[in-house]
Amino acid sequence: MTVVNTLILLISMLNPAGSIYDFSFTSIDGKQVNFSEFKGKNILIVNTASKCGFTKQYKDLQALHEKCGKDLVIIGFPANNFGEQEPGTNEEIQGFCEKNYGVTFLLSEKVDVKGKDINPIFKYLTTEKNTDFTGDINWNFEKFLINKEGKLVHRFRSKVNPLDSSITDNLK
Repeated sequence: MTVVNTLILLISMLNPAGSIYDFSFTSIDGKQVNFSEFKGKNILIVNTASKCGFTKQYKDLQALHEKCGKDLVIIGFPANNFGEQEPGTNEEIQGFCEKNYGVTFLLSEKVDVKGKDINPIFKYLTTEKNTDFTGDINWNFEKFLINKEGKLVHRFRSKVNPLDSSITDNLK
């Protein structure tokens, strides 16, 4: 866990977040990104991995990005928490995604999405009330849909394809 993520986690414990806009992350190429930059857009957050049975969802995430990118921000958060299916460095992950799936949507640096070093964003997402369920992420490619007001409204397990109507019909 980086020093910045540790500080964010400590601050969030003292002052609970009201929305995703209270968070930021480091992109895969090392830039700080504030979620507040995406106010007025839907956001789809996905924990990703390069060596998973669901890795092919990168293709559909990219298709969704190309179709809805004006009103939807997709952010992949690579994580190695499940079966060590994301062993690469940030540079290797980015190269893999670009070469194999033409990924142009946002990717964060590699993070932990569960456990003692959980990234503060995922601590918030897994405990925030929504219409589906709360609790730990079960596997790679779980999806969190945040509405234009910055609130988590739906959460989807790994088997739900990014182009499924349960996701696309909620992009209003």
